[in-house]
Amino acid sequence: MADDGSERVPESADSASGPEGTAPRPLDSIDRSILRMLQTDGRASIRSVAEHVHVSRANAYARINRLIEDGVIRGFGARVNHERAGQGASAYITLKIVQNSWRTVREQLRELPGAAHIALVSGDFDVLLLVHTPDNRTLRELVLTRLQSIPEILSTRTLLVFEETDLDPEA
Repeated sequence: MADDGSERVPESADSASGPEGTAPRPLDSIDRSILRMLQTDGRASIRSVAEHVHVSRANAYARINRLIEDGVIRGFGARVNHERAGQGASAYITLKIVQNSWRTVREQLRELPGAAHIALVSGDFDVLLLVHTPDNRTLRELVLTRLQSIPEILSTRTLLVFEETDLDPEA
């Protein structure tokens, strides 16, 4: 129950990727409004979501559950100020990897402390990795010791982040 006496938005499953082999259901304007609201406040109560999108609580609850089951909503989390959380150094690291080694590399990158986002991309490099570390010394150690010791990684390039701005989903 939320502080206002209404239930909270349901938790999502860890692997909510949607039903296998099914095409995604189209989203209507109410679904998109629910998504925008939950992106802004993942702790919103069912009652507040229902009031915001002008549907019943039962309808809001059913829609949110459907969005979770379909894999549209992958989970709920906090937007973290990494600097205040003791992760004052951030960097995007580009990686060139051995051809056909993506799955192996991805699993190893997931284990890195501070890894926040991993993407297989096209262009001059193969992988884009976002990391948050306590300081530059830890970042240096992560790149020179951990990353460069992975045999499938051919080269790295580190781009330090000087300032970050999260975009408001309502903008």
